[in-house]
Amino acid sequence: MTQSDPVSKPLNRLQGNLGVTSIVLMVVAAAAPLTVVSSNVPLAIALGNGVGAPYGFILAAVVLFLFSVGFVAMSPRVTNSGAFFSYVRLGLGQRLGNATAAIALIAYTCIQCAVWGFLGVATNTLIEGYTGFGLPWWVYSFAYILITGVLGYRHIELSAKVLGVALGAEILIVVIYDVVVFAVSSPASLGGAIGPVGTLVDPGIATAITFAIAGFMGFEATVVFRDEAKNPEKTLPRATYISVFLIGGFYAASGFALIAATGASEAVATATRSVNGDGTMLTDSMEMYLGTIAGHVVQILLVTSLFACALSFHNVIARYVLVMSQDGLLPTRLGRIHEKHQSPYAASLTQSISAGALLLILVIFGLHPIAQIYGFMAGVAAIGFLLLMTLTSISVWFYFRSQPHRRGGSAFKLQVIPAIAVIALVVTLVVVLSKFTLVTGLSVPTSAVIAAVPALAGVIGLFVMTRTNPSDATDSNIPSKGRR
Repeated sequence: MTQSDPVSKPLNRLQGNLGVTSIVLMVVAAAAPLTVVSSNVPLAIALGNGVGAPYGFILAAVVLFLFSVGFVAMSPRVTNSGAFFSYVRLGLGQRLGNATAAIALIAYTCIQCAVWGFLGVATNTLIEGYTGFGLPWWVYSFAYILITGVLGYRHIELSAKVLGVALGAEILIVVIYDVVVFAVSSPASLGGAIGPVGTLVDPGIATAITFAIAGFMGFEATVVFRDEAKNPEKTLPRATYISVFLIGGFYAASGFALIAATGASEAVATATRSVNGDGTMLTDSMEMYLGTIAGHVVQILLVTSLFACALSFHNVIARYVLVMSQDGLLPTRLGRIHEKHQSPYAASLTQSISAGALLLILVIFGLHPIAQIYGFMAGVAAIGFLLLMTLTSISVWFYFRSQPHRRGGSAFKLQVIPAIAVIALVVTLVVVLSKFTLVTGLSVPTSAVIAAVPALAGVIGLFVMTRTNPSDATDSNIPSKGRR
């Protein structure tokens, strides 16, 4: 390319001025609040521990908070936007960092593909319901991949504006629904929805936690956008903690409200019908409490919620590819940054093409977009996410133990809490794996193969991926915003 070409300048760092609000929008949008409340919560109720499913989301939030303490404390030492794999490389070494990078790419590719399937179905259902004209779900999915590719090519601020509009609308209507349900429900209904603490020991809590963990994916986006953050040393911790409590509280409160609205005795049956395609638990309940118009609005917002989720995952994956390319784990041409838009345009285009190719393969094999594409891949993504957080927490513990002069904080915060986080994450992973057949609905051997996909990706990253560039992610070698 010539020097006059607007995309010819291979800048080393992304640039931007994102504040706490913009980064929280990215993280919460990736969590897709309306999508999780309308799909993951009913799935957790139907396949998990019934009316105790919201406790699974609370437990997941507690585990993520423990994880985030060490995650945030170490963030100033990790000066690129590679998030999980940069942490692990710094704390546990290059090869385990490579394994983490491979797991991350698989986990986020799977959850994004799951969203594409759900989004195609939701869009076709919406359009066919109003016009009577329907198309195969995958037509809409491929159209959305194209739109997302265009937005990802542009500057991240454009994406933040799109996410902000969609996110504000979906949160508002669900909050209104929650408030109305809690306000008009009888004490008995509320007690039945919130009271069954004993369901915490129900074996089905594993399934509830699985779908809860999947609902938190995108959580580390607070660090992925480090290079584009304004004053990252202050912005990132605030955005991380706000995201954890906002997402966890929203999911749990909405889950309790949904159960109270349908009645504790009918919640499992209603959720099961919803999962099987006989009505939509949230939409039907919202029409009952807020009116028919609200039900129609939710159908539209579900589509925008899914799109916002897919767009946010696209941005996260593109930045993983960017940093991996700049570090020599992927071809260097994928590390180019658009001179005008300051976006990782090469990584973004590559991600769009790969997402389209993967979806095409799944369509050719005739997999069901919800039961198989969404269900299976969300489960794989949740397992991968738990592995990523476990490796990261271990790396935080080792880093501060081996370099006490870099701590700059209490041993309790930098050693004890990360150790507790490791234990909590390992226990959670074991619990999820022990009941993974409830997620897939398949035999133990088949479910084991599906669950092993993230670990297999890690093995490939450990033994196959090699680093060719001399760049480093540590604070001593790479200049970064906030560290000049």
